[in-house]
Amino acid sequence: MAAPQAPWIGKKQGKLTLDEAVFGERFHGSLVHEAARAEMNAGRRGTASTKSRSEIAMTGAKAWRQKGTGRARVGQLSAPQRTGGGVAFGPKPRAYTIKVNRKARRRALRAALSVHAERGTIAGVDAGAFDAPATKQASEALSGFGEGRALVMLADGEENCVKSFRNLPEASVMHVEDVGVADVIGAARVILSEAALGRLVEKAVAPEERRRGAGPPSAGAPA
Repeated sequence: MAAPQAPWIGKKQGKLTLDEAVFGERFHGSLVHEAARAEMNAGRRGTASTKSRSEIAMTGAKAWRQKGTGRARVGQLSAPQRTGGGVAFGPKPRAYTIKVNRKARRRALRAALSVHAERGTIAGVDAGAFDAPATKQASEALSGFGEGRALVMLADGEENCVKSFRNLPEASVMHVEDVGVADVIGAARVILSEAALGRLVEKAVAPEERRRGAGPPSAGAPA
């Protein structure tokens, strides 16, 4: 089976060869959902906090006596149904972290990237062609490649390319080390440099598989 390829955007001609071990993975919906959910939950601070009725700075005495007043019976003034009372079942500080196994996370990343390779919504950009920041040049290159939000993945030493794309409203520029499954699967287009592609392959394939030159586990193998 021939390795998948992606076109270049901008002035560079030819095709960008994609590693079949990464971009030839079949789609695993449950793994992609698990990894994307874990990444988005990791961004939550979990600092919301409310006071229960026992934490309200208020007397714990009964508001008035049980009988003889002609009014309905009542308990503490800190009860949740009273103004100024505590909150019933309110949020407390908590961690939203969800553990995802490394194998599952790598396979989910490969699956998300393979979707773009299959749809033809992944392209390469020659970061070296940007001698200086040029937003107009970046806009022209991006306009000739599909529609929708574009995820631009770049690596170290490609600052001019970063500055060229970051002001475009339809582009989201990220360092390849910070890219996750949720970012890839949530983008309509994926643009990356050769350096970013190399690092992406390292992130998506286990070190032991790279050492023995093998691809990802077969479709029938357990995650």
